[in-house]
Amino acid sequence: MTGWTRQDIPRARSAVTEPVAAGMESFAQAWASAIIGTSYVPMTKAEVVDHLRGLTELLVEALLADTFRTSAAHEVGIRLVEAHFTGTETLDRTIQLMGDELLTELGRDTEPHLRSRIAALQGSLSAGYAQSLRERTLDEQEAIREAVLDARDHAEAALRASEARFRAVFAEAAIGMGISDTDGNILEVNQSLQDMLGYPASELRQRNLRSLMHPADAESVWGFYEQLLHGERDHFRVEKRFNRRDGEAVWTHLTISLVRDDDGQPAYQVAMVEDVTDRHLLQNRLRYQALHDPLTTLPNRALFLERLSKAFDGAAGTRIGLCYLDLDGFKVINDSLGHDIGDQLLVAVANRLDESVAGDGRLVARMGGDEFVILIEGSSGTQSIVDIADRVLYSLTGPIRIDGHELSVSASIGLVEREINGTTSADLMRDADITLYWAKADGKSRWALYDPERNAREVARFTLSATMPAALENDEFYVDYQPLVRLEDSKVLGVEALVRWQHPEFGRLAPDRFIELAEETGLIVPLGRWVLRQACRQARRWLDAFGDATPFVSVNLAVRQSRDPALVNDVKSILEEFALPPHLLQLELTESAIMGTADEPLEALRQLSGMGVRIAIDDFGTGYSNLAYLKHLPVHELKIAGSFMEGMRAADGADPVDAKIVSTLVSLAHALGLTVTAEGVETPSQAERLRKIGCDSGQGWLFARPGRPDQIEVLF
Repeated sequence: MTGWTRQDIPRARSAVTEPVAAGMESFAQAWASAIIGTSYVPMTKAEVVDHLRGLTELLVEALLADTFRTSAAHEVGIRLVEAHFTGTETLDRTIQLMGDELLTELGRDTEPHLRSRIAALQGSLSAGYAQSLRERTLDEQEAIREAVLDARDHAEAALRASEARFRAVFAEAAIGMGISDTDGNILEVNQSLQDMLGYPASELRQRNLRSLMHPADAESVWGFYEQLLHGERDHFRVEKRFNRRDGEAVWTHLTISLVRDDDGQPAYQVAMVEDVTDRHLLQNRLRYQALHDPLTTLPNRALFLERLSKAFDGAAGTRIGLCYLDLDGFKVINDSLGHDIGDQLLVAVANRLDESVAGDGRLVARMGGDEFVILIEGSSGTQSIVDIADRVLYSLTGPIRIDGHELSVSASIGLVEREINGTTSADLMRDADITLYWAKADGKSRWALYDPERNAREVARFTLSATMPAALENDEFYVDYQPLVRLEDSKVLGVEALVRWQHPEFGRLAPDRFIELAEETGLIVPLGRWVLRQACRQARRWLDAFGDATPFVSVNLAVRQSRDPALVNDVKSILEEFALPPHLLQLELTESAIMGTADEPLEALRQLSGMGVRIAIDDFGTGYSNLAYLKHLPVHELKIAGSFMEGMRAADGADPVDAKIVSTLVSLAHALGLTVTAEGVETPSQAERLRKIGCDSGQGWLFARPGRPDQIEVLF
């Protein structure tokens, strides 16, 4: 026996299911078959299987863990080297087997997130393997270097034996070794170095070390070498590329040590060269896989962010541009035609993007899903990225044919272009994401350019939306009132309640700044209920003060309020709370809202009308009314939109078209038994024309601007 036991490998702590256990055993057997013979190890086949069984358990435990970590794979790579699995094919076969068979053996090959975990485990195992092998090699190199230096320090009596040992080490070493004088002239090389570089010893002895330097060597290599020649350092170690005699490149770990004479002066150089080409190519392959999208082969998010970060290292005044792109309607194609068609579509789009944008300083990357990004380094200004965005949109106009399907796809693009000074990569990404959202909101199949003013408005809008619930609790809202005046005798018939927001940061806000937000967030229902209570409370005070001369209060009702099942009960309870007669309350709905009202909300309006509450259609004439349907609605009043009043404002005569429209609307309302209020009345000539047309009442700045109750009640 070899002395190796199972206790060397820690067992997985968590239990596994029988299918997973069987898959692990099968994988361990396959793993052993794959790597036996690639390295010399002092184990029997059964011991190899047993050893790999323990490593398989570590890999599977990490793969299936709730919290994914790659450290176990790193440890597996180290333990392979510790067990002497150091052959050049051992790692390649292990990595390939993990990718091809591990998920299949476990019966989990249909789970995409495990596929990405496998890739991460492959990389971590390779890193652990490379680290352990490098440390092992460095230990060997250090031992050799100490043997070389030891030869100088031995007594004269032991010199011949020391030289014999060095010659044996030198000639038989698995790594390449060479000796040169202080001028770099090669004096001696071993067989390993000859095989590595493809030159015979006779030819290498005629060359100088400098002739072997690669033009792509880092400047630091030459700097270290000059320091060594001048005796400023005793050795240095670098990763370096050489060209073989046949022109092929060979990557090495190079260590050059200085041998001094008895006076301490530089006498010789000893070079130790390890061929790490396979390892270097593997690392390059793994890096490529880590930085490129496997589907489209485009750079992925990681490589894009790396390039973006480097772009900000440019000189002051350098400009940068970003196009953030999202495909319109991709989800529908992907869901209806299948993921295979969707993937092929993404590949086709990626090719078109790459072809249309190709150029120096430009990078096209896939961020994930159907999102792509284009980085333009050293852009010449806003127009340059606008031109690129136009080219991208044009490149996507033609149909894409996939498996008999002719697919059309468009894109929304967010554009940001600016100097790198005063901004960061995070700022650039955030603003590009914002503009992408704008492009989609503006209708898709277009680009949107970042606008600081629009962004400030959007931020303010978000702030209002976020602070609105607390504002209602903190009594930041209040109600102004504007009178509805009878045109015949200027008597105040009603007042409209208009909610305002006294924002602690933005000051006094009109309804157009927050009502839409309230509807989007659902706060319109409690806000509308609060306005209704305030209006009814004020109406009750006016009723106590003015008796029969009290005007009705008109409260706007949002669409979501009209569909609230509790609407009727809310109105009824509020009227009862303030003992307010129902005829002193009017509820206003927009034309589009009331015409699109379904049966349930319409029944609620009928109940309210039956209670005696007045119902009015606000902004009438701006929607698409079904006039036949109108006569069946529980409506008491039409309020004609202020846009029709503009043509009736001039003192020298009304616009005949607007006048005719208003006259027709008034006649229609009267024919249906409804009263009519004209909104936006600002001049006496307007009021007189409306009175002659037959309009019942008017509302506008001519009579009074919206104000507090004490400002309005003087008009009663």
